[in-house]
Amino acid sequence: MTTHHHSPDELSAFADLIRNEQIYLDHRDGVDRKRRRSRILRGLSIVAIVIAVVLASIGAYVGWALNAPLSAPVVTWQAPQASAAGPAAIALPTEGASAVSVSGAEAYLGDAASGIWLTSGTNDPRPIASITKLITALVILDALPLEGADDPGPTITFDKADHDLYDKYYVLGATIAAMPIGSSMSQHDALATMLIPSASNYAEAVSTWAFGSQGAFVSAARDWLTAHGLTGTTIVEPTGLNARNTSTPTDLIAIGKLAAANPAIAKIVAMPSLTLPGPGAMYNTNELLGTDGVSGLKTGNLGDGSHSLLYTASLDVGAGAPLSMTGVVLSGFSDDSVNSTVLTLFDSIRRGFHTVPVVSSGRDVGSVATPWGSTALVIVADSASILTWSDTTITATMETITPTTYEDGAVVGSITWSAGPNSVSVPVEIEGTIVPPTAWWRLTHPSQLGAP
Repeated sequence: MTTHHHSPDELSAFADLIRNEQIYLDHRDGVDRKRRRSRILRGLSIVAIVIAVVLASIGAYVGWALNAPLSAPVVTWQAPQASAAGPAAIALPTEGASAVSVSGAEAYLGDAASGIWLTSGTNDPRPIASITKLITALVILDALPLEGADDPGPTITFDKADHDLYDKYYVLGATIAAMPIGSSMSQHDALATMLIPSASNYAEAVSTWAFGSQGAFVSAARDWLTAHGLTGTTIVEPTGLNARNTSTPTDLIAIGKLAAANPAIAKIVAMPSLTLPGPGAMYNTNELLGTDGVSGLKTGNLGDGSHSLLYTASLDVGAGAPLSMTGVVLSGFSDDSVNSTVLTLFDSIRRGFHTVPVVSSGRDVGSVATPWGSTALVIVADSASILTWSDTTITATMETITPTTYEDGAVVGSITWSAGPNSVSVPVEIEGTIVPPTAWWRLTHPSQLGAP
């Protein structure tokens, strides 16, 4: 085996080669390490950025979720309905014939009520007895009007012919009042003596004074009736003793309104008594005067037992202003029965007006609810009632209000009940308090929060 020996130069070159290779390898390892470190640093930077973004996003979400607006609680409620009473049962007179007109209640009874509201019996002409004297007064005042309720008018002096009327009507069994020869009286007082005690001798004397004769008076009366469209009324003399003085219930309602509109007549027929020189003390034949708001007008009785009353009244039914009534009953059995039927009629009308409770304070009418489970009641804050007539329908309407806060006592609306011309409103409020949601609910229910 041959052994090769290297020279020192060869060994030195080889050592240099190895050293250079090592230097190269060392250099290459350093570059690789730097590259690896750079990649690691870049990766760590990306991770840090991602983590920072995630943390920032989480922080933003938490901040938004904890402060995002909430949708308003849902308020669910309805107005309780109120039931009207049954129809009013109006007690009209069952004897003879009658008619009633009511002013001031059109909103309850309808516009027709101020004409002829209700009737009973037939509308045929019937004897009106001393109600005639009211027509006589209207005809006289149409020709010789008084200027206001207290105007005395001209003076009337009674002569022997007038005085003789006292005996004439005494024999006929009529109501009379003293009329001394040569005595005098104002037109106003003469009309009062004719109307208050229903003195027949004064009815003839004053009508003759006004027109010159009874024939002229009857002619004037017919013209007056025609001018006012009172075709169902006949007047043949001024007192009503003649049964041919007739009228219908509907005509008498119109006559009663004309009389009530005349200041002098309206004041006279409302007087319960009167004292004058000559006739002395006199008392109104209308026994209902001053009872239950009756303010006039005239009674009428015939010897055959026919009793009648033409009346006006101011009837308080609890509906604000009293009702202005004009009514008539013809051919009743007696004064007492006529008066009783009128008062019974008034009572039945009053009963037709009634107060209906529509709601009680604290009544539960609904609820408030939120998505996060907080709830409260919706209640009526006050009790309320409404005045109605007969079976008038009661309607309920609601108005909703959005409160600032949903706390106990916060008003969320109102209910208004209406019946005819009347209405009443009450507030509706929360009972209990809507509490806000927890932070956890906000964080776990993003879909139920407002937009960020």
